[in-house]
Amino acid sequence: MVLSRFMPKNEKFGELFAAQAQNAQQTAHALLTLLSASGDLSGHVSTLRDLEHAGDSLAGQVTQMLIDSFIVPFDREDIISLNAELDDLTDFIEEAGRKLWLYKVAPTEAMRRLAEVVERQCVVLAKAMPLIEDKKRVPELAALATEVRTLEDDGDTISDAAQAALYDGVMDVQQMIQATRAGEIISLLEDASDQAQRVAKTVENILLKNA
Repeated sequence: MVLSRFMPKNEKFGELFAAQAQNAQQTAHALLTLLSASGDLSGHVSTLRDLEHAGDSLAGQVTQMLIDSFIVPFDREDIISLNAELDDLTDFIEEAGRKLWLYKVAPTEAMRRLAEVVERQCVVLAKAMPLIEDKKRVPELAALATEVRTLEDDGDTISDAAQAALYDGVMDVQQMIQATRAGEIISLLEDASDQAQRVAKTVENILLKNA
């Protein structure tokens, strides 16, 4: 225990968390591009898939680094949680785009607005992650985490309105199927926004433990 005080901490965790957040931001941007595209969407879906695989790779690197590191910058449990939550964020975003393509659902304004909220959350997280090991930047990091949570409230408002109007004007079975599928995509986008909030809450927990 005494020896551990004199051993250097592995400071590359912050770099990998920053890379994960940047990858999530790129994935959210790729989803917005898909939602605005027309014609063959397979290329956009392939981009999303590649970014999701990149996220998996980064998550694996964090796990391996955790295994290899004797001294870590904060609790191992928090590293495990933050790693999984950032990976899941990218997964939700990618799945929303993939389902849109598979189901051949026409993008709606609500989907675009929700995707914009998610992208804004990811932009904030990408700003926050490089600060996570810098104790001098704690107030700035806390403010960024709060911003992510505020954006999640905006996402809830958009999602609630979209879900409430989902079956308006539905007259036949085919329209019912399309509305149900659109509802699933909206739910995935809301899940992504909720997931960004979970990342922010974990960051706040880390700040409290290390205050």
